[in-house]
Formats: sequence, C-alpha cells, structure tokens
Amino acid sequence: MAKNTHALALVRAARGMTGVDLAREICAAAERRGLRSGTTKQRIYKWEVDGVTPDRESQEYIAEVFGVPLENVDVRSWPNWLPDAGVVPLGSASTMPALREALRASMERSRRFVLSAISGTALTTLASTWASADVRPQATGRTQSKAVGEDLVVLLEETSARLTSLATQERQHTAPLIDAHLATVTDLIADGRYSGSLGLRLHALAGILSQTVAWHRFDLGLYAEATRYWVAGLHSAHAVADHDLGAAMLSDLAYQASWRGDPATAAAILQRALSRTVHPAAQSLLQLRLARALAAQGERRTTLRALAASEHLLGKASLEPKPTWCAWMSDADLAVDSGQCLIELGDTGRAQSLIREGQDLLPTTRDKTRGVFLAYQASSFIDLSEPEQAAAAALESLELAQRIGAPRCVQLVEDLIPRLESFRDAQGVRELLAHAA
Repeated sequence: MAKNTHALALVRAARGMTGVDLAREICAAAERRGLRSGTTKQRIYKWEVDGVTPDRESQEYIAEVFGVPLENVDVRSWPNWLPDAGVVPLGSASTMPALREALRASMERSRRFVLSAISGTALTTLASTWASADVRPQATGRTQSKAVGEDLVVLLEETSARLTSLATQERQHTAPLIDAHLATVTDLIADGRYSGSLGLRLHALAGILSQTVAWHRFDLGLYAEATRYWVAGLHSAHAVADHDLGAAMLSDLAYQASWRGDPATAAAILQRALSRTVHPAAQSLLQLRLARALAAQGERRTTLRALAASEHLLGKASLEPKPTWCAWMSDADLAVDSGQCLIELGDTGRAQSLIREGQDLLPTTRDKTRGVFLAYQASSFIDLSEPEQAAAAALESLELAQRIGAPRCVQLVEDLIPRLESFRDAQGVRELLAHAA
C-alpha cells in the first residue's frame, strides 16, 4: 500500500494519531467552544486522500489540536499552514496540545499502537525556536467552567513534591500516582476556572510532572513517549517563561539522544539550551552533558573546554537557590562524567581514577546513580583488561538495579556481558553471567 503523503496525514502520523483519534480531538475542540463538529474518520480520509478542503471551522479545530495559533491559519492556503511532521511548535496556545499528545502516547501504548519517533532535526529545530522565542509568560487565567481553588493547587504541589522526593527504591512504585497527578493538572488547565497566578502555578507544575514522567518512560526504554513528555514540559516551561526549567527539558532530551547513540543531536540541542540557561548549577549540568556529547564525537579540545566550564560553574555562588531539577548536581557527577569523557578520548587510566573518586563522593541517597556509575566503572575495567574488577562492579550494579527497580541500569550491565564472555574463566565473571542470565 502506498504511503499517504498528504501534509495532514504526515503530521497526524508523527503525533501517533489514527484518523479516529484526530476526528475525536476535532470534536473535542468544538465542544470546548460549546459547538459540535460532525468530523469522522471518513471525513479525515476525504481531506487526506480525496483532496477535499476542510471548512474554516474545521481548520480552526485542526489548528487547536496541533497547537497552531489561529493567527497562523490561512484557510485559503490549506494544507500549507500545517506544522511540520515533528513536534508541537511553540506558541501562545501550545501547552495543551503538547500535554494532550504526551498523555495520549501512554494510552496508545495500552492499545498496542506503535508510536512514531521524533527526529533529531525536529528536536533541534524546537530548541532553536525556544532559544529565540518571546520571553514573556504565556499562561493566563480562565474565567469559565468550574472554579479551581488555592487549596487544591497547594495539595497537588505538595503531594507531587513528596512523591518525587521519595527514596529511589520507593519511587519505582509511584509512577502511576505521578501519571494521575499530571492528568489531573492537565484537565484543570484545560477545563478549570482560575486566576492568572494560579494559572502560572498549574503550568509550572505540569512542567515538573512532565519531566518526572518522561524520566520514568526513559528508564523503561519507552523513548518515544519520554520525548513527548519532555516536549510537553518544554511547552509548560515556556508558558511561564521559566528559562532554566525549559533548559532542563532540552537537556534531558539531549541526554536521551546521547544515550541512544546520537551525540551530534545532543550537542546541537545543548548548545541552544545553554544560550538561555540562567543558574550556574543548571549551566554546569548542561556543560557536563555537552562534554559527554562532544567526547563521543572525538572532539578533544571542545570536550575539555566544556568540562572546565562545568567545573567552574558548579563552584560558582548564586543568590538564587538551585532549581530542584538539578539540585542533585555535585562533584561526584562531575568526576564520573569527566572520567567517561576521558574514556571516549582514550585516557583510560586517568578516567578510572575520576570514576572511583566520583563513587566515593556519591551520597547513599542516590542509588540509581550509583548503579549507573558502577556500570561505567565496570566498562572502564574491561577497557583496562581487568575482568575481575569489572565483574565485581557489574554484579554490584546489577543487584542494586534489580533491588530498586532501575531497568535502564540493568540494561547497561547486560550490554557489558558480550565484552566479558572472553574472560569467562576470570574470578567473578561466571557468577555475573549466571546472575544476568
């Protein structure tokens, strides 16, 4: 069957939507205005395949679904005003489409729908748009529907903070609760009545929750879903003009790109994110992640420059408290990731020393990070042809990851197994292989 290349079909597919999904969302957009739309999947087919042009009202509903500002809708130029088949574009009314798309991604997984990936080019373009966009808060109050009170918002803020601050071992059980909090906040933003100040707080909370949910999905290997939640978080941060929170979302998208073997995209995103990052701790984290992306591409000079910048910024004083999303950034992270950069650049001996230093500095409250660090250490021991120490570190990492429910860390260790097969007779290797099996 030939692929449908109509612009509407492409942007719909890129958002993981079927014709039925799009028809449903168009009808919902009409209902939010107190109107009705008779759009069905058959009508979607006529627009995409038969070349029928939607009427003005339908085009406005389509714009709302895809987060396109109404001022950008030129009915006469259909379908040229549609966004590219990538991420939801930033705009004054883009937060809700981005949040709805992320939440829909999770629902589609339960229906065994294969969610399409978002390209690195689309994410880099989004980062460029964010770096040059208007800096004024976009979120406003709403004067219709049911009232949202201060007490409810405080409750959501406090319980969300409590859920995300639990010990790592406990957080493996809280994912459904955080998902539910985000769905509730999204519904309140879309359908509630609230003041401008409460609107800003709801959007900020949506951003923080989106980031947390994205990390849950990323840890489970659900990368397309994680991307959509981080994008939703970026829109929420943009709506409240929180530059550091927006940079956090881009930094996490870049981290995932590096993790998946695309350091060029990671570096491009981080370079744009750094143009607007404010707090020194946030800048330090982004510089450290930039160093990892550059080192993976063999760029020694720029890697060392980014590492030096990260170290300088980490120790720089600020009158403002660290943003919560990077409050954990410490000398331990700097040491271990610096070691990883040196491994990429071929300086394995110095790298091992830094990784050990980072392990010693890491507080006991960060077990998931400890598991990742141990896996890094095991990898560097393999590079040094020290299989006994590699097996010991890998086994400790694996047991820790299994106890706290950290599948991404488990995967790190499993990826080391083929490299240890040739050292099967070394002390500890057979035990590790048996445990992994």
